[in-house]
Amino acid sequence: MYLGLDLGTSGVKAMLIDGDQTIVGSANGSLDVSRPHSGWSEQEPAHWVRAAQEAVAGLKAKHSKELAAVRGIGLSGQMHGATLIDAADKVLRPCILWNDTRSHAEAAALDADPRFRALTGNIVFPGFTAPKLAWVRKHEPEVFAKIAKVLLPKDYLRLWLTGEHMSEMSDSAGTSWLDTGKRAWSSELLAATDLSEEQMPALVEGTAQAGRLRSELAAQWDISGDVVVAGGAGDNAASACGMGTVSDGAAFVSLGTSGVLFAANGSYLPKPESAVHAFCHALPNTWHQMGVILSATDALNWHSGVTGKSASDLTGELGETLKAPTGVTFLPYLSGERTPHNDAVIRGAFIGLEHESSRAVLTQSVLEGVAFAIRDNLEALRSAGTGISRVTAIGGGSRSRYWLAAIATALGVPVDLPADGDFGAAFGAARLGLIAATGADPVAVCTPPVTSGTIEPVSALSGAYEDAYRRYRALYPAIKSLAH
Repeated sequence: MYLGLDLGTSGVKAMLIDGDQTIVGSANGSLDVSRPHSGWSEQEPAHWVRAAQEAVAGLKAKHSKELAAVRGIGLSGQMHGATLIDAADKVLRPCILWNDTRSHAEAAALDADPRFRALTGNIVFPGFTAPKLAWVRKHEPEVFAKIAKVLLPKDYLRLWLTGEHMSEMSDSAGTSWLDTGKRAWSSELLAATDLSEEQMPALVEGTAQAGRLRSELAAQWDISGDVVVAGGAGDNAASACGMGTVSDGAAFVSLGTSGVLFAANGSYLPKPESAVHAFCHALPNTWHQMGVILSATDALNWHSGVTGKSASDLTGELGETLKAPTGVTFLPYLSGERTPHNDAVIRGAFIGLEHESSRAVLTQSVLEGVAFAIRDNLEALRSAGTGISRVTAIGGGSRSRYWLAAIATALGVPVDLPADGDFGAAFGAARLGLIAATGADPVAVCTPPVTSGTIEPVSALSGAYEDAYRRYRALYPAIKSLAH
Protein backbone atom coordinates (compact mmCIF):
# COMPACT_ATOMS: atom_id res chain seq x y z
CA MET A 1 0.00 0.00 0.00
CA TYR A 2 1.02 3.62 -0.60
CA LEU A 3 -0.08 6.70 1.32
CA GLY A 4 -0.54 10.21 -0.08
CA LEU A 5 -0.72 13.17 2.31
CA ASP A 6 -1.92 16.47 0.85
CA LEU A 7 -1.58 19.53 3.08
CA GLY A 8 -4.11 22.06 1.80
CA THR A 9 -5.10 25.43 3.19
CA SER A 10 -8.35 24.12 4.69
CA GLY A 11 -7.24 20.62 5.67
CA VAL A 12 -4.99 17.59 5.27
CA LYS A 13 -6.19 14.72 3.09
CA ALA A 14 -4.77 11.22 3.49
CA MET A 15 -5.31 8.68 0.71
CA LEU A 16 -4.36 5.01 0.50
CA ILE A 17 -3.80 3.26 -2.83
CA ASP A 18 -2.65 -0.26 -3.59
CA GLY A 19 0.02 -1.42 -6.03
CA ASP A 20 -2.51 -1.28 -8.90
CA GLN A 21 -3.31 2.36 -7.97
CA THR A 22 -6.81 1.48 -6.82
CA ILE A 23 -7.98 3.91 -4.16
CA VAL A 24 -8.55 1.98 -0.92
CA GLY A 25 -9.78 4.88 1.19
CA SER A 26 -9.27 8.50 2.19
CA ALA A 27 -9.83 10.67 5.24
CA ASN A 28 -9.40 14.31 6.21
CA GLY A 29 -8.26 16.52 9.05
CA SER A 30 -9.45 20.13 9.14
CA LEU A 31 -7.49 23.39 9.34
CA ASP A 32 -8.33 27.04 9.89
CA VAL A 33 -6.54 30.16 8.64
CA SER A 34 -5.62 33.02 10.96
CA ARG A 35 -5.92 36.56 9.54
CA PRO A 36 -4.59 38.85 12.32
CA HIS A 37 -4.28 41.90 10.03
CA SER A 38 -5.59 42.95 6.60
CA GLY A 39 -3.70 41.03 3.91
CA TRP A 40 -2.21 38.56 6.41
CA SER A 41 -2.80 34.80 6.24
CA GLU A 42 -1.11 32.42 8.67
CA GLN A 43 -1.25 28.90 10.10
CA GLU A 44 0.48 27.17 13.01
CA PRO A 45 2.62 24.27 11.74
CA ALA A 46 1.58 22.28 14.84
CA HIS A 47 -1.97 22.37 13.43
CA TRP A 48 -0.74 20.68 10.21
CA VAL A 49 0.66 17.82 12.29
CA ARG A 50 -2.60 17.56 14.24
CA ALA A 51 -4.65 17.53 11.01
CA ALA A 52 -2.35 14.91 9.45
CA GLN A 53 -2.71 12.75 12.57
CA GLU A 54 -6.50 13.15 12.34
CA ALA A 55 -6.51 12.13 8.68
CA VAL A 56 -4.31 9.07 9.24
CA ALA A 57 -6.40 8.11 12.29
CA GLY A 58 -9.47 8.29 10.06
CA LEU A 59 -7.84 5.87 7.64
CA LYS A 60 -6.71 3.58 10.45
CA ALA A 61 -10.23 3.38 11.86
CA LYS A 62 -11.56 1.92 8.60
CA HIS A 63 -8.51 0.44 6.89
CA SER A 64 -6.07 -0.61 9.64
CA LYS A 65 -4.93 -3.74 7.79
CA GLU A 66 -4.21 -1.80 4.60
CA LEU A 67 -2.48 1.05 6.49
CA ALA A 68 -0.21 -1.52 8.13
CA ALA A 69 0.98 -2.55 4.65
CA VAL A 70 2.18 0.94 3.61
CA ARG A 71 5.65 0.92 1.99
CA GLY A 72 5.80 4.41 0.49
CA ILE A 73 4.46 7.84 1.47
CA GLY A 74 4.18 10.82 -0.88
CA LEU A 75 3.69 14.43 0.20
CA SER A 76 1.84 17.26 -1.50
CA GLY A 77 1.19 20.71 -0.13
CA GLN A 78 0.17 24.32 -0.47
CA MET A 79 3.14 26.15 -1.96
CA HIS A 80 5.17 29.24 -1.02
CA GLY A 81 4.58 29.15 2.76
CA ALA A 82 7.45 30.37 4.96
CA THR A 83 7.90 27.92 7.85
CA LEU A 84 10.78 29.19 9.98
CA ILE A 85 12.53 26.86 12.43
CA ASP A 86 15.50 27.24 14.76
CA ALA A 87 18.50 24.98 15.34
CA ALA A 88 16.40 22.73 17.62
CA ASP A 89 13.68 22.38 14.92
CA LYS A 90 11.32 24.58 16.94
CA VAL A 91 8.90 26.80 14.99
CA LEU A 92 9.78 30.49 15.39
CA ARG A 93 6.48 32.09 14.29
CA PRO A 94 3.25 31.10 12.52
CA CYS A 95 3.79 30.12 8.86
CA ILE A 96 3.11 32.96 6.42
CA LEU A 97 0.89 31.38 3.73
CA TRP A 98 0.74 31.57 -0.07
CA ASN A 99 -2.22 34.00 -0.05
CA ASP A 100 -0.60 36.47 2.37
CA THR A 101 0.14 39.78 0.63
CA ARG A 102 1.95 41.72 3.38
CA SER A 103 5.30 41.51 1.56
CA HIS A 104 4.23 43.23 -1.68
CA ALA A 105 6.79 46.04 -1.20
CA GLU A 106 9.59 43.53 -0.54
CA ALA A 107 8.49 41.48 -3.58
CA ALA A 108 8.66 44.55 -5.82
CA ALA A 109 12.13 45.38 -4.51
CA LEU A 110 13.44 41.84 -5.18
CA ASP A 111 11.73 41.74 -8.58
CA ALA A 112 13.55 44.95 -9.52
CA ASP A 113 16.80 42.97 -9.18
CA PRO A 114 17.14 41.42 -12.68
CA ARG A 115 18.88 38.31 -11.32
CA PHE A 116 15.64 36.99 -9.85
CA ARG A 117 13.70 36.75 -13.11
CA ALA A 118 16.82 35.61 -14.99
CA LEU A 119 17.55 32.69 -12.66
CA THR A 120 14.07 31.66 -11.44
CA GLY A 121 12.16 32.30 -14.69
CA ASN A 122 9.42 34.00 -12.69
CA ILE A 123 8.29 37.34 -11.35
CA VAL A 124 8.88 37.64 -7.61
CA PHE A 125 5.23 37.57 -6.50
CA PRO A 126 4.15 38.80 -3.04
CA GLY A 127 2.93 35.28 -2.26
CA PHE A 128 6.34 33.67 -2.90
CA THR A 129 8.68 32.73 -0.05
CA ALA A 130 11.69 35.01 -0.56
CA PRO A 131 9.84 38.33 -0.07
CA LYS A 132 8.27 36.93 3.12
CA LEU A 133 11.77 36.41 4.51
CA ALA A 134 12.69 39.96 3.49
CA TRP A 135 9.62 41.14 5.42
CA VAL A 136 10.59 39.09 8.51
CA ARG A 137 14.16 40.43 8.35
CA LYS A 138 12.79 44.00 8.33
CA HIS A 139 9.90 43.70 10.81
CA GLU A 140 10.88 40.77 13.06
CA PRO A 141 14.72 40.88 13.19
CA GLU A 142 14.86 38.85 16.40
CA VAL A 143 13.02 35.99 14.61
CA PHE A 144 15.17 36.30 11.48
CA ALA A 145 18.37 36.01 13.56
CA LYS A 146 17.30 32.59 14.89
CA ILE A 147 16.38 30.96 11.55
CA ALA A 148 18.25 27.68 11.05
CA LYS A 149 16.01 26.35 8.24
CA VAL A 150 13.25 27.68 5.99
CA LEU A 151 10.82 24.90 5.09
CA LEU A 152 7.81 24.80 2.79
CA PRO A 153 4.61 23.54 4.47
CA LYS A 154 4.69 19.94 3.21
CA ASP A 155 8.39 19.73 4.08
CA TYR A 156 7.58 20.57 7.69
CA LEU A 157 5.33 17.49 7.62
CA ARG A 158 8.34 15.57 6.24
CA LEU A 159 10.44 16.78 9.18
CA TRP A 160 7.76 15.41 11.52
CA LEU A 161 7.51 12.14 9.56
CA THR A 162 11.23 11.49 9.05
CA GLY A 163 13.39 13.96 10.98
CA GLU A 164 14.91 15.13 7.65
CA HIS A 165 15.25 18.67 6.28
CA MET A 166 14.52 17.96 2.60
CA SER A 167 12.49 19.36 -0.28
CA GLU A 168 12.03 18.78 -4.01
CA MET A 169 12.08 20.78 -7.21
CA SER A 170 8.44 21.63 -7.95
CA ASP A 171 7.68 23.24 -4.57
CA SER A 172 11.11 24.87 -4.26
CA ALA A 173 10.62 26.54 -7.67
CA GLY A 174 7.97 28.72 -5.97
CA THR A 175 10.37 30.25 -3.46
CA SER A 176 12.25 32.73 -5.75
CA TRP A 177 15.52 31.10 -4.63
CA LEU A 178 15.73 28.19 -7.09
CA ASP A 179 17.71 28.29 -10.33
CA THR A 180 14.81 26.66 -12.18
CA GLY A 181 16.79 25.66 -15.29
CA LYS A 182 19.57 24.05 -13.24
CA ARG A 183 17.17 22.61 -10.61
CA ALA A 184 19.42 23.83 -7.76
CA TRP A 185 19.41 26.51 -5.05
CA SER A 186 20.97 29.81 -6.13
CA SER A 187 23.44 31.04 -3.50
CA GLU A 188 23.32 34.42 -5.28
CA LEU A 189 19.56 34.83 -4.80
CA LEU A 190 19.69 33.53 -1.23
CA ALA A 191 22.39 36.07 -0.41
CA ALA A 192 20.08 38.82 -1.74
CA THR A 193 17.76 38.03 1.20
CA ASP A 194 20.64 37.54 3.70
CA LEU A 195 20.26 33.75 3.71
CA SER A 196 22.58 30.89 2.82
CA GLU A 197 22.23 27.45 1.27
CA GLU A 198 22.81 25.94 4.74
CA GLN A 199 19.44 27.40 5.76
CA MET A 200 17.69 25.58 2.91
CA PRO A 201 16.58 21.93 2.87
CA ALA A 202 18.50 19.45 0.71
CA LEU A 203 16.92 18.97 -2.74
CA VAL A 204 15.83 15.77 -4.51
CA GLU A 205 13.45 15.03 -7.38
CA GLY A 206 9.80 14.45 -6.44
CA THR A 207 10.03 10.77 -7.40
CA ALA A 208 13.17 10.15 -5.29
CA GLN A 209 13.49 8.87 -1.74
CA ALA A 210 13.60 11.70 0.81
CA GLY A 211 13.67 10.09 4.23
CA ARG A 212 12.12 7.14 6.02
CA LEU A 213 9.17 7.06 8.40
CA ARG A 214 10.26 7.42 12.05
CA SER A 215 9.83 4.24 14.09
CA GLU A 216 7.61 6.01 16.67
CA LEU A 217 5.05 6.96 14.00
CA ALA A 218 5.26 3.55 12.33
CA ALA A 219 4.48 1.93 15.70
CA GLN A 220 1.64 4.38 16.35
CA TRP A 221 0.07 3.53 12.99
CA ASP A 222 0.83 -0.23 13.35
CA ILE A 223 3.09 -0.22 10.29
CA SER A 224 5.88 -2.77 10.32
CA GLY A 225 8.81 -2.67 7.94
CA ASP A 226 10.69 0.11 6.20
CA VAL A 227 8.58 2.99 4.80
CA VAL A 228 10.11 5.34 2.22
CA VAL A 229 8.95 8.97 2.02
CA ALA A 230 9.12 10.43 -1.50
CA GLY A 231 10.26 13.94 -2.37
CA GLY A 232 6.64 14.69 -3.32
CA ALA A 233 5.39 17.86 -5.01
CA GLY A 234 3.76 21.23 -4.64
CA ASP A 235 -0.02 20.94 -4.82
CA ASN A 236 -0.44 21.75 -8.51
CA ALA A 237 2.41 19.50 -9.66
CA ALA A 238 1.00 16.74 -7.43
CA SER A 239 -2.44 17.22 -9.02
CA ALA A 240 -0.73 16.98 -12.41
CA CYS A 241 0.82 13.65 -11.37
CA GLY A 242 -2.64 12.50 -10.27
CA MET A 243 -4.14 13.64 -13.57
CA GLY A 244 -1.33 12.18 -15.70
CA THR A 245 -0.43 15.69 -16.91
CA VAL A 246 3.26 14.89 -17.21
CA SER A 247 3.96 14.75 -20.97
CA ASP A 248 4.74 17.79 -23.12
CA GLY A 249 1.54 19.64 -24.08
CA ALA A 250 -0.82 17.86 -21.65
CA ALA A 251 -2.93 20.39 -19.71
CA PHE A 252 -5.59 20.73 -17.05
CA VAL A 253 -7.76 23.51 -15.67
CA SER A 254 -8.43 23.46 -11.95
CA LEU A 255 -11.49 25.24 -10.57
CA GLY A 256 -10.74 25.33 -6.87
CA THR A 257 -10.56 28.25 -4.44
CA SER A 258 -8.08 29.68 -6.93
CA GLY A 259 -8.02 28.77 -10.61
CA VAL A 260 -5.09 27.17 -12.41
CA LEU A 261 -4.30 26.50 -16.06
CA PHE A 262 -1.45 23.98 -15.98
CA ALA A 263 0.60 22.67 -18.91
CA ALA A 264 3.44 20.13 -18.75
CA ASN A 265 6.62 20.99 -20.67
CA GLY A 266 9.45 18.80 -21.89
CA SER A 267 11.83 21.75 -21.61
CA TYR A 268 12.24 24.93 -19.55
CA LEU A 269 10.22 27.78 -21.15
CA PRO A 270 10.33 30.89 -18.95
CA LYS A 271 8.58 34.14 -19.82
CA PRO A 272 8.29 36.01 -16.53
CA GLU A 273 6.87 39.24 -17.97
CA SER A 274 3.65 37.33 -18.82
CA ALA A 275 3.18 36.47 -15.10
CA VAL A 276 3.13 32.80 -16.13
CA HIS A 277 4.80 30.53 -13.59
CA ALA A 278 7.57 28.40 -15.08
CA PHE A 279 8.35 25.76 -12.46
CA CYS A 280 10.08 22.41 -12.25
CA HIS A 281 7.68 19.45 -12.45
CA ALA A 282 7.77 16.64 -9.89
CA LEU A 283 9.27 14.26 -12.48
CA PRO A 284 12.97 14.52 -13.44
CA ASN A 285 13.87 16.61 -16.53
CA THR A 286 10.31 17.92 -16.78
CA TRP A 287 9.01 21.44 -16.20
CA HIS A 288 5.58 23.02 -16.29
CA GLN A 289 3.94 26.34 -16.93
CA MET A 290 1.03 27.57 -14.94
CA GLY A 291 -1.27 30.55 -15.03
CA VAL A 292 -2.99 31.28 -11.71
CA ILE A 293 -6.06 33.35 -10.87
CA LEU A 294 -6.65 34.03 -7.18
CA SER A 295 -10.46 33.68 -7.08
CA ALA A 296 -12.25 30.89 -9.00
CA THR A 297 -14.82 29.06 -6.85
CA ASP A 298 -13.96 31.73 -4.28
CA ALA A 299 -15.75 34.23 -6.54
CA LEU A 300 -18.87 32.07 -6.76
CA ASN A 301 -18.76 31.45 -3.00
CA TRP A 302 -18.57 35.22 -2.40
CA HIS A 303 -21.61 35.70 -4.66
CA SER A 304 -23.33 32.88 -2.75
CA GLY A 305 -22.70 34.66 0.56
CA VAL A 306 -24.08 37.94 -0.74
CA THR A 307 -27.22 36.41 -2.28
CA GLY A 308 -27.90 33.87 0.48
CA LYS A 309 -28.20 31.08 -2.08
CA SER A 310 -25.91 28.04 -2.27
CA ALA A 311 -23.43 27.85 -5.14
CA SER A 312 -25.24 24.82 -6.57
CA ASP A 313 -28.60 26.63 -6.40
CA LEU A 314 -27.12 29.63 -8.19
CA THR A 315 -25.61 27.61 -11.03
CA GLY A 316 -28.77 25.46 -11.14
CA GLU A 317 -30.81 28.58 -11.99
CA LEU A 318 -28.83 28.85 -15.24
CA GLY A 319 -29.54 25.31 -16.41
CA GLU A 320 -26.97 23.46 -18.52
CA THR A 321 -27.46 25.23 -21.87
CA LEU A 322 -24.92 28.00 -22.37
CA LYS A 323 -26.35 31.48 -22.91
CA ALA A 324 -24.87 34.44 -24.72
CA PRO A 325 -23.18 37.00 -22.45
CA THR A 326 -25.66 39.64 -21.28
CA GLY A 327 -23.41 42.71 -21.28
CA VAL A 328 -22.83 42.53 -17.52
CA THR A 329 -19.15 41.84 -16.91
CA PHE A 330 -17.61 40.58 -13.68
CA LEU A 331 -13.94 41.05 -12.81
CA PRO A 332 -13.00 38.31 -10.29
CA TYR A 333 -10.17 40.24 -8.62
CA LEU A 334 -11.59 39.90 -5.10
CA SER A 335 -8.13 39.51 -3.55
CA GLY A 336 -5.96 40.92 -6.34
CA GLU A 337 -4.75 38.95 -9.36
CA ARG A 338 -1.71 36.87 -10.25
CA THR A 339 -1.66 35.98 -14.00
CA PRO A 340 -1.39 38.07 -16.13
CA HIS A 341 -1.51 41.28 -14.06
CA ASN A 342 0.63 40.59 -10.96
CA ASP A 343 -1.46 43.13 -9.08
CA ALA A 344 -2.05 42.64 -5.34
CA VAL A 345 -4.22 45.73 -4.89
CA ILE A 346 -6.64 45.52 -7.82
CA ARG A 347 -10.19 44.59 -6.74
CA GLY A 348 -13.24 43.06 -8.38
CA ALA A 349 -16.16 44.78 -10.06
CA PHE A 350 -19.50 44.31 -11.79
CA ILE A 351 -19.73 46.52 -14.89
CA GLY A 352 -22.82 47.12 -17.02
CA LEU A 353 -25.55 46.63 -14.40
CA GLU A 354 -29.09 47.70 -15.28
CA HIS A 355 -32.60 47.33 -13.85
CA GLU A 356 -33.00 44.01 -15.64
CA SER A 357 -29.84 42.54 -14.07
CA SER A 358 -31.35 39.66 -12.10
CA ARG A 359 -29.59 37.31 -9.72
CA ALA A 360 -29.22 34.79 -12.56
CA VAL A 361 -27.60 37.45 -14.77
CA LEU A 362 -25.09 38.21 -12.01
CA THR A 363 -24.37 34.50 -11.52
CA GLN A 364 -23.83 34.11 -15.26
CA SER A 365 -21.41 37.04 -15.29
CA VAL A 366 -19.46 35.60 -12.31
CA LEU A 367 -18.97 32.30 -14.16
CA GLU A 368 -18.03 34.15 -17.37
CA GLY A 369 -15.62 36.44 -15.50
CA VAL A 370 -13.71 33.44 -14.13
CA ALA A 371 -13.76 31.83 -17.60
CA PHE A 372 -12.32 35.01 -19.14
CA ALA A 373 -9.65 35.19 -16.41
CA ILE A 374 -8.63 31.64 -17.40
CA ARG A 375 -8.62 32.76 -21.05
CA ASP A 376 -6.15 35.47 -19.95
CA ASN A 377 -4.00 32.63 -18.62
CA LEU A 378 -4.25 30.74 -21.92
CA GLU A 379 -3.10 33.81 -23.85
CA ALA A 380 -0.19 34.24 -21.41
CA LEU A 381 0.87 30.59 -21.83
CA ARG A 382 0.64 30.91 -25.62
CA SER A 383 2.87 33.97 -25.50
CA ALA A 384 5.40 31.86 -23.56
CA GLY A 385 5.48 29.22 -26.27
CA THR A 386 2.97 26.64 -25.03
CA GLY A 387 0.18 25.40 -27.27
CA ILE A 388 -2.88 23.78 -25.67
CA SER A 389 -5.34 21.84 -27.82
CA ARG A 390 -7.57 20.51 -25.00
CA VAL A 391 -7.76 20.56 -21.19
CA THR A 392 -9.06 18.25 -18.48
CA ALA A 393 -11.20 19.89 -15.79
CA ILE A 394 -10.72 19.18 -12.08
CA GLY A 395 -11.75 20.88 -8.82
CA GLY A 396 -15.07 21.63 -7.15
CA GLY A 397 -16.19 24.10 -9.83
CA SER A 398 -15.97 21.38 -12.49
CA ARG A 399 -19.25 19.94 -11.18
CA SER A 400 -21.06 22.75 -13.02
CA ARG A 401 -21.60 21.75 -16.66
CA TYR A 402 -22.62 25.33 -17.42
CA TRP A 403 -19.32 26.66 -16.11
CA LEU A 404 -17.34 24.11 -18.12
CA ALA A 405 -19.23 25.03 -21.28
CA ALA A 406 -18.39 28.69 -20.61
CA ILE A 407 -14.71 27.80 -20.16
CA ALA A 408 -14.62 25.62 -23.30
CA THR A 409 -16.20 28.44 -25.33
CA ALA A 410 -13.99 31.15 -23.81
CA LEU A 411 -10.82 29.12 -24.44
CA GLY A 412 -11.92 27.67 -27.76
CA VAL A 413 -10.75 24.16 -26.81
CA PRO A 414 -12.58 20.99 -25.68
CA VAL A 415 -12.80 20.32 -21.94
CA ASP A 416 -12.48 16.65 -20.93
CA LEU A 417 -14.13 15.29 -17.79
CA PRO A 418 -12.36 12.49 -15.95
CA ALA A 419 -14.38 9.41 -15.02
CA ASP A 420 -15.59 9.31 -11.44
CA GLY A 421 -12.70 9.17 -9.04
CA ASP A 422 -10.33 11.35 -7.09
CA PHE A 423 -7.32 12.28 -9.21
CA GLY A 424 -6.17 15.26 -7.21
CA ALA A 425 -3.07 16.09 -5.23
CA ALA A 426 -3.41 13.34 -2.59
CA PHE A 427 -3.65 10.71 -5.36
CA GLY A 428 -0.65 12.25 -7.14
CA ALA A 429 1.29 12.22 -3.86
CA ALA A 430 0.45 8.53 -3.34
CA ARG A 431 1.69 7.82 -6.88
CA LEU A 432 5.00 9.55 -6.03
CA GLY A 433 5.21 7.42 -2.88
CA LEU A 434 4.74 4.29 -5.02
CA ILE A 435 7.45 5.38 -7.48
CA ALA A 436 9.95 6.20 -4.71
CA ALA A 437 9.33 2.90 -2.92
CA THR A 438 9.35 0.61 -5.97
CA GLY A 439 11.54 2.37 -8.52
CA ALA A 440 8.73 2.16 -11.10
CA ASP A 441 8.86 4.25 -14.28
CA PRO A 442 7.23 7.63 -13.41
CA VAL A 443 5.54 8.08 -16.81
CA ALA A 444 4.14 4.53 -16.69
CA VAL A 445 2.67 5.22 -13.24
CA CYS A 446 1.36 8.76 -13.90
CA THR A 447 -1.19 7.91 -16.58
CA PRO A 448 -4.29 10.04 -17.28
CA PRO A 449 -7.71 8.89 -16.04
CA VAL A 450 -10.37 7.53 -18.36
CA THR A 451 -12.40 10.38 -19.87
CA SER A 452 -16.10 10.16 -19.05
CA GLY A 453 -17.13 12.91 -21.46
CA THR A 454 -16.05 16.00 -23.33
CA ILE A 455 -17.62 19.45 -23.40
CA GLU A 456 -17.00 21.14 -26.74
CA PRO A 457 -16.96 24.90 -27.29
CA VAL A 458 -20.40 26.20 -28.31
CA SER A 459 -19.50 27.43 -31.79
CA ALA A 460 -22.74 29.40 -32.21
CA LEU A 461 -21.69 31.59 -29.24
CA SER A 462 -17.98 31.89 -30.02
CA GLY A 463 -18.39 35.34 -31.61
CA ALA A 464 -20.46 36.66 -28.69
CA TYR A 465 -17.93 35.24 -26.25
CA GLU A 466 -15.06 36.82 -28.18
CA ASP A 467 -16.80 40.22 -28.01
CA ALA A 468 -17.44 39.77 -24.28
CA TYR A 469 -13.81 38.78 -23.71
CA ARG A 470 -12.63 41.93 -25.49
CA ARG A 471 -14.87 44.00 -23.15
CA TYR A 472 -13.42 42.10 -20.20
CA ARG A 473 -9.86 42.77 -21.37
CA ALA A 474 -10.52 46.50 -21.68
CA LEU A 475 -11.78 46.84 -18.10
CA TYR A 476 -8.62 46.07 -16.11
CA PRO A 477 -6.69 49.10 -17.42
CA ALA A 478 -9.84 51.20 -17.01
CA ILE A 479 -10.26 50.45 -13.28
CA LYS A 480 -6.58 50.06 -12.37
CA SER A 481 -6.19 53.80 -11.66
CA LEU A 482 -9.12 53.63 -9.19
CA ALA A 483 -7.53 50.81 -7.17
CA HIS A 484 -3.97 52.13 -7.05
